[in-house]
Amino acid sequence: MLFLLLTILLNAYLSVSFKVFPRFKIDTLQAIVFNYCTCVLTGSVFLGYFPIGAESVQQGWFPWALLMGSLFVSIFNLMGYVTIKESVAISTIANKLSLVIPVLFAVWLYGEPLTPLKISGIILAIPAVWLSVRSRGGMRSKAGFFWPLLLFFGSGFLDTLVNFVTQKYFAEGAQQFQSAQAAYLVHSFAAAASIGLLLLAYLWATGKKTFSWRNVWAGIIIGIPNYFSIYYLIRLLNSGFMATSSAIPVVNIGIVLTASVAAILLFRESTSRQRLAGIALSVISILLIAFS
Repeated sequence: MLFLLLTILLNAYLSVSFKVFPRFKIDTLQAIVFNYCTCVLTGSVFLGYFPIGAESVQQGWFPWALLMGSLFVSIFNLMGYVTIKESVAISTIANKLSLVIPVLFAVWLYGEPLTPLKISGIILAIPAVWLSVRSRGGMRSKAGFFWPLLLFFGSGFLDTLVNFVTQKYFAEGAQQFQSAQAAYLVHSFAAAASIGLLLLAYLWATGKKTFSWRNVWAGIIIGIPNYFSIYYLIRLLNSGFMATSSAIPVVNIGIVLTASVAAILLFRESTSRQRLAGIALSVISILLIAFS
């Protein structure tokens, strides 16, 4: 239960942080890249040593760490593009509704059961997310449908990859496996940081971005909780507390629910009937999946 709550709360904190960035003129892309650098340092301090070395390539999970790091950067930039071209709501919907993909893979690859309660909860999660974050504007162009769809599949693939690596390479209990989980994340974030720094170097050199220390501090503020949000998700997936086909929907809907409530309380966002209905459906969805 602790891993579940920490995963939800830390991810919700990140969502709220991104909402605050424009008020302080923080460049989100630069903050995210410095966040990856902070994640590498956080993971190394957490482990008590820097885990990246020549022996890293001998680890079975090493190629998957590189792939995950690449996905971190790609999906983030895609989310930013969809947010600019369409809206925050459409980006959030595409990102969170991708929970369907890892659930289907968990059922197919690992034979996890789908009970009537679980199916009902997952189906209910779709209108819950939609109503919680939906805006009146809708899609701005039919041609723009491609990018949210790509974000949907990309986010779903990333969640599926996290579960696959967890199931294949890590086991709960032994200290060495917990250390391996942390080391794997350091490698993933190092890959993301390397790609991000190369991108920023190009943008700085061409004058398209300007360096500012406020972006570094913003990256530090979100980097530490970001590392542990992924770490505790991996711990949750192999803790035995909840099957993957239950854990991922509960986490995603829990993030939407917590972030929505935080937005209402902290930023005085409107509490329309549709949003309240979405929050209510989120609670029901979580309960159905949890009790299944």
